[in-house]
Amino acid sequence: MIDSHLLLTFFLMSVILALSPGPDNLFVMAQSAQNGRIAGIVVTLGLASGLMVHTIAVAVGLAAFVHSSALAFTILKYIGAAYLLYLAWQAFRASAVTRQQVLVTVLSRGNLYRRGIIMNLTNPKVSLFFMAFLPQFANPRYGSMTAQFVLLGAVFIMSTLLVFSIISLLAGGFGDKFRNSSLAQKTVNRIASLLFIGLAFKLALSER
Repeated sequence: MIDSHLLLTFFLMSVILALSPGPDNLFVMAQSAQNGRIAGIVVTLGLASGLMVHTIAVAVGLAAFVHSSALAFTILKYIGAAYLLYLAWQAFRASAVTRQQVLVTVLSRGNLYRRGIIMNLTNPKVSLFFMAFLPQFANPRYGSMTAQFVLLGAVFIMSTLLVFSIISLLAGGFGDKFRNSSLAQKTVNRIASLLFIGLAFKLALSER
């Protein structure tokens, strides 16, 4: 089983990354501000459902890939590191998004839930991110790699549910201020960028 301190580190990083402004949390924030807290929570549940599918798919695929050969591990390691550096650059150069730039449409709860699932499942960056992020916190000496990836995916989903639910609950007050504060959004983006850079180097230097 993965060390509890490592799991806590993974959880805290996941929380910071979930806070980084992106289409998912901005959509949750916009729906909550316009249509109420329940709307944001329903979208969040949809996004989390999509993450479950990504978690299972990536966990099974990654476990087989990592165990296949040292070459496969090395290829995955450097592809993952390169992708994390790309995410760091994207986060660093990302501009603040104002409330006026977020499109808000009025949808039923069922449509909101389905929208959350579709938004997540049709985003290939989620699987790529999991492939780059999860292996750094798993190790064969902790037991089944598949089980570890599933556990890490579950922790990531928990952090997403926590952060996005809080965004939904606070969207009427803090959400508006955050969305209209360039400084707040840039600060979170810079923190996320540094995290991605650190993770990229950690992954590049890791051994099988």
